[in-house]
Order: sequence, then C-alpha cells, then structure tokens
Amino acid sequence: MTDQPPPLRIVLAKLGLDGHDRGLKVVARILRDAGMEVIYLGLRQTTDSIVAAAEQEDADAIGLSMHNAGHMTLGPNMVKALADADLPIPVIIGGIVPDEDVAPLLEAGVAAVLGPGASAEEVANTVRNAVSAAV
Repeated sequence: MTDQPPPLRIVLAKLGLDGHDRGLKVVARILRDAGMEVIYLGLRQTTDSIVAAAEQEDADAIGLSMHNAGHMTLGPNMVKALADADLPIPVIIGGIVPDEDVAPLLEAGVAAVLGPGASAEEVANTVRNAVSAAV
C-alpha cells in the first residue's frame, strides 16, 4: 500500500446575489474528475458562510463563480474575511471578469482568475498550483 497524499478539498460557491450556477456545476465535475473533493455550497452565499464552510471542511482552496460584476468588491472581501479568520487558503475566481480587472484582483490577494474559455485541465491545474503556492 502506498502513502498517497489526501485529495485536495475545495469549497465552491456563488458569492452574492448571482443566480446562475450552471458553470459552477461544470467546474465541480471537472475538479471531482481530477480527484479533488468538492464541497459545493451553491447559490447566494455570504463571505461568512463560505469562511465557516472552509474552516469546517478543512478546505485547501475556495473557488468563487462570478457573473454579476461584483468581483472587484466580493473577491477582495473574501480574501479579507479569510485573513481575518486566520485561514490562509487561496481564493480562485472564475467567470465573467474583464481583462483589466484581473491584475487588481491578483494585487488584492486573489490567487488566480479563470475566464469562461478555460479548459478542464487549466481549471484543475490552476487549483493545484494555487494550493501549492499557498503552502
């Protein structure tokens, strides 16, 4: 029997009032098929509910799906809430994010931003790389 590391655990959620979760469900399947454990919180989550779930589930990363143009407020707020809770885990944002907003999000502490054209391999590798960089 080999000692394999435990699978990465990622919390996926729609932060805020965005009501479209089909893309996030696709991402959940991609990450599950890549061998990760996915904790899917669903729609209309708050920063507090996501932080609580990440702590309770011993998450390695948080993935947020954004389609409502709230990424410039909600992304940095999520990073701050994790810091305030002393949970040093990466936040990855996926969805509709204009190119000019990517650099400011990264500067605000978001680990990575994935656009709608990201491949399954890119999504899984982005999560792995973000977790590795945070360790």
